[in-house]
Amino acid sequence: MKKLHLLMSLTFIIGLMIMSSCNDENQKTIVKARKIALEDFFKNPEKTSYQISPDGNYFSYMAPYEKRMNIFIKKRGQDSVVQLTKETDRNIAGYFWPNDEQILYLKDNGGDENYKIYLVNINGGEPKCLTDFNGVRSGIIDDLPEIPDEVIIAMNKRNPQVFDPYRLNLKDGSLEMLAENPGNIQGWLFDHNGKLRVATAITDGVNTSVLYRETEKDPWKTILTTNFKESFSPSFFTFDNKNLIGSSNIGRDKSAIVRFNLSEGKEDSVLYKNSDYDVNSVSYSQKRKVITSASYTSWKRERYFFDKETENIYKFLEDTLKGYEVVIAGENKNEDIFIVRTYSDKSLGAYYIYDKKNNTIEKITDVSPWLDENEMANQLPIEYKSRDGLTIHGYLTLPKGYTIETAKNLPVVVNPHGGPWARDSWGFNPELQFLANRGFAVLQMNFRGSTGYGRKFWEISFKKWGREMQDDVTDGTKWLINKGIANPNKIAIYGGSYGGYATLMGLVKEPDLYAAGVDYCGVSNLFTFMKTIPPYWKPMLEMMYEMVGNPVKDSVMLRQVSPVFHVDKIKAPLFIAQGANDPRVNKDESDQMVKAMRKRGLDVEYMVKKNEGHGFRNEENRFDFYRGMEAFLEKHLIKTDW
Repeated sequence: MKKLHLLMSLTFIIGLMIMSSCNDENQKTIVKARKIALEDFFKNPEKTSYQISPDGNYFSYMAPYEKRMNIFIKKRGQDSVVQLTKETDRNIAGYFWPNDEQILYLKDNGGDENYKIYLVNINGGEPKCLTDFNGVRSGIIDDLPEIPDEVIIAMNKRNPQVFDPYRLNLKDGSLEMLAENPGNIQGWLFDHNGKLRVATAITDGVNTSVLYRETEKDPWKTILTTNFKESFSPSFFTFDNKNLIGSSNIGRDKSAIVRFNLSEGKEDSVLYKNSDYDVNSVSYSQKRKVITSASYTSWKRERYFFDKETENIYKFLEDTLKGYEVVIAGENKNEDIFIVRTYSDKSLGAYYIYDKKNNTIEKITDVSPWLDENEMANQLPIEYKSRDGLTIHGYLTLPKGYTIETAKNLPVVVNPHGGPWARDSWGFNPELQFLANRGFAVLQMNFRGSTGYGRKFWEISFKKWGREMQDDVTDGTKWLINKGIANPNKIAIYGGSYGGYATLMGLVKEPDLYAAGVDYCGVSNLFTFMKTIPPYWKPMLEMMYEMVGNPVKDSVMLRQVSPVFHVDKIKAPLFIAQGANDPRVNKDESDQMVKAMRKRGLDVEYMVKKNEGHGFRNEENRFDFYRGMEAFLEKHLIKTDW
């Protein structure tokens, strides 16, 4: 029930996690769990990313071929499988069916995030690259389900800093630019007839506007301008193509699903709001022309239903597939054949085909059948108070067999997420399960600035990198110590991207709290970080200055919270991992930190992968990273005599 969009993310990749050891008493309990091979947690899924063709005759999926995720298809009711792609250098990043005969997919080169769009016919033949331009990033804006031979894409081909919309003809591969981005447009929206009529813009670096035109021949006019702290984010046109449905926090703390009146330039009704959480996601039925549901995240994903038929479908699926969270991952054009995905905190789940006409569910496959969910750990929701009285929500994963009441004096991995304007959520995470299997507890926290908790909670993180945001991480660590769960001498901190930055600042700011740290592509110097951001982040630079800090006006503060200038305070050993082609956090961020550490004779290990970007995607590199992490922790924690 939701139109497919492969959106281009301009945020950091969310962090990971790691760490520690245990005392003699708890060691006896922990070793009772069967030690599962590291590779079982981090190898590619057996089959995943199932989709169904618009006519419902085929389903497709991704599976490993020479250690890279490729696309396969299978006709319903038949056993034979056809492999459509044979990519061997890099995983396919995503794909979808634009029509019944073709599949489009995206792939970058070595992690540079300059995605190219490829087309492959299901009856065979070599894939064809449709956006084969050096240094250009492509993405899908709209799949145009009513126009089978066209899709709308975005490219920064004309100007690396901005994305222009193009109509891509799938018959001949021709491209037609639909509008020239003047430099401030961050999003384009098409109506249900495939006409470009709405755009969202950053007008002066900090203010955002909604632009509208009645037809594609009319000039654009601004109908709404707000500071970026308040905004209306359009999701789709109403079915008469006259107004918009989207998410708004204008005049309220929590984002709500609203109808926006284009002629008046304001919202005219609230469709659904939640008093505790932002509601940003809304779905609809393309065939029946009804809004179906809205979703938000408390400690789990939750749904509000506008449509009784959709509610009944989910109720049937949840009653049939008890014990698992259920997601409708795709449907055919008639919306009577659905791809259903299950998952939990202890399982990557399985895929099913749901036939609505016959009311039957058929299991297709388990995603990772080699992992037994009975051997996995629970990801428990927790909350604690920050030193200034905020309620911080998070998750605690304990080794199998422990509860919050029985867990005492355990080794702990403190794992701040990336973003930082993102959040941790409940679900299967191989890192959590790997560390829990090795006897570690893992603490995740949605520190101030984490999304989903409203505008105020987000805004109070501005210019608080390394300050109150870091204190929230520290307060969570001390909360675990005070509860007796954490062994105060056996705590490590680990994260990726902003989580890597928080790892470095944790070692700087609390040198006696953490026994080791693992930084995965983290920022170390906020001055150089601002200078090396991707070109398409440049229009948002003034916004970043307001949220993080201005290198000129706030130079004293930024130096205080840049870890590379304070390595003299670090006592704990450090392991750093970095992709050489990272476009978000330049490799120089890690190089600087390693150089500064070694100059002072401090213990630092450094892993660089030449064919990776912001996070390791290739299976063999993931194995190397986690082997290195495990050895590092064993060397500095498990074998350390406290």
